[in-house]
Amino acid sequence: MTVALRPLRPGDEEAAVRWAADPVFCRAVDWTPGLSARVVRRHWQMIIAAQEPAFYRWGVTVNGELVGYADLGRIGPDGAELGIALGDRAQWGRGVAFRACRELLTLAWEADLPRVTALVHAPNARSHALMRRLGMHEDGQANPESYGGEVMPVTRYVIFNPQATRK
Repeated sequence: MTVALRPLRPGDEEAAVRWAADPVFCRAVDWTPGLSARVVRRHWQMIIAAQEPAFYRWGVTVNGELVGYADLGRIGPDGAELGIALGDRAQWGRGVAFRACRELLTLAWEADLPRVTALVHAPNARSHALMRRLGMHEDGQANPESYGGEVMPVTRYVIFNPQATRK
């Protein structure tokens, strides 16, 4: 299995339309369930076309097929915030998110970002395990957020650029 990140491109919104039709995925990533394909398509077309210096989203592929997305958001001099979602639930629990996040961290370190943070909702055991497996450490609590229709505690994780400590 080959996992890779690639820039989003026109046509990728069709994968997002498929993901949005899965209520389990929508609850897991706090997407509004039941959105029309037209609304999802339009939203993703804007994401694909966007060029924001503080936010970048890549497609996550397995053997060339788009199965999810990974983000570096809130990019600034202090670092960035990592996000990951696999819309193809057949890929959950197979190490895809770990491999994609490792590649995302490599991109962050190549961009000389000093640290990367991530926010994980309390009941999301898989994401907590993923952050620890990536070498991230708990760094306190963020503001509670909606998750699965309920407001939940959120843990902040952090990892520091290993190259920054050698400079």
